[in-house]
Parts: sequence; structure tokens; C-alpha cells
Amino acid sequence: MTPRVWLPVVAGVGVAVGLGVYGRLHQPVGTSDVDTLLRIQTLKVWLATGVASFLVVQLLSALAIYGVLPGGAWVGAVHCWSGRIALLLSMPVAVHCLYTFGLRSDTPRVLAHSLLGCLLYGVFVTKMLLLSRPGDGRGWGLPVAGGLVLTAVAGLWLTSALWFFTTIGVTW
Repeated sequence: MTPRVWLPVVAGVGVAVGLGVYGRLHQPVGTSDVDTLLRIQTLKVWLATGVASFLVVQLLSALAIYGVLPGGAWVGAVHCWSGRIALLLSMPVAVHCLYTFGLRSDTPRVLAHSLLGCLLYGVFVTKMLLLSRPGDGRGWGLPVAGGLVLTAVAGLWLTSALWFFTTIGVTW
């Protein structure tokens, strides 16, 4: 494996581990107001649902880019913009989770959610660095990184939004 491939992977692992260490060592601020927490959680699950929706667009457009599905010249732009929007929607959720709750292991669901959040941003960094480096890793590295991003978002959505919708209910 060449440095064009392993350097982005090392950077992504560094981001994932750094987020995990920060989340574990940071003193979570929590909240004392249940009503405010419920409103924030509701906003977060809808933002997470938006992220998951844009990741479906990412999957379909990636399949078109790689020739598995039909597509036109517009597919690349759709892929880029849906990814940008998904990232923007995910940032307030990630910042709130990390700052308010940190990396937690109260239950298997919470631990999985914490680890998937760290994985998501680590793999995202890896994918962006692979995109910036033409050559070796782009052929196989981008689909692997994209698949890991999709898997992490799906796991995050299952351990947060779906759990919320089935436990608390669908609220606005």
C-alpha cells in the first residue's frame, strides 16, 4: 500500500480516535431541563433522518458514477452536493452529541452509537483525502470509504433516530 492510500487512512483513524478520546475525557455538560432536552433530541433525530436520506442519494449517485445504474453528466454534481448537504446537516448533531454526552457506554446501543459517530468522521476524512490524491487508492479506496460512511450513518440512524421514533414516538 502506498503513502497515497495509507496516509489518508492514518489521518482518518487519527480523527476517529481523537474524537473518541475527547468524548471519553471531556466532562459532558448534560442538561437539567427535560423539555429542552426532548426538543433538542427531536431536532437531532430529524436532522439525522435528513442525513440518512441524503446518504441514499449518495448511494444511488455513486452507483450511477460507477456504471451500475444509468446516469448522466449531472450525477457527479448530485453526488457532491448531496454529500455536502448531508455533512452540513450532521455537524450540529455531532457537536451536540459530543459536547453534551461525550463518548458513553451505558448500554450496547449507546456504545455502538458513540463508536459509529467517531468512525463516521474518521472515514469521512479518509474519503476526502483520497479524493484529493489521484492514483492508487481512488479505484478501490473511494468505494470502500463511501461504503463505510454509508454503514456508519445507517448504524447511527438505527441507534438514534429509529430508537427515538419507536421509544418516544414521531414528534415535530
